[in-house]
Amino acid sequence: MISRYLRWQVLGSFMGKLLFAERDGVQVLKLIGDVRVTLGPTISTFLTRLGESKTFKSIIIDLTETQGIDSTSLGLLAKISLTTQETFGTIPTIISPNEDITRILESMGFDKVFVILKELVTECGQLGELNTEIVSESKLRKQVLDAHRVLMSLNERNRGEFQDLVQALEHERVGEPAEQRDRVA
Repeated sequence: MISRYLRWQVLGSFMGKLLFAERDGVQVLKLIGDVRVTLGPTISTFLTRLGESKTFKSIIIDLTETQGIDSTSLGLLAKISLTTQETFGTIPTIISPNEDITRILESMGFDKVFVILKELVTECGQLGELNTEIVSESKLRKQVLDAHRVLMSLNERNRGEFQDLVQALEHERVGEPAEQRDRVA
């Protein structure tokens, strides 16, 4: 299915980076290192392109080299799952050999919106690096807010965990000019 001939693109950051490959409609998103909010705009851009894909068949999210992942990035991954289910009718797969990360995924309810496996069946080939997406503070705040709303929708534990953060971010957005709030995707 996925072979060494995959075309890789890197979507990077200082602390972590994202790699992307696509072949025959199978898309692979690999998260490397410490994946934090600074990669949110890059994941968000990937999500937009994913939703517009004409050749999509499935997606694999590879966490084999992920050392850490924050709640914003988790929320955006959950959004990828919800988007692929709504748009394409498929449930994405997460590869997570790290027991600590798998425990976090399960506690966040990811086992309800992803197929979670411990290992990737095949290697995916050479990787090449691209620039990280840079966005305004307002847009980043909106992405963080949306990501945490998605996490809250997965289960009651998440709702309790992130409710105060979401309320604080919503309060901050009230002070923004309407044109800034409205144009942020």
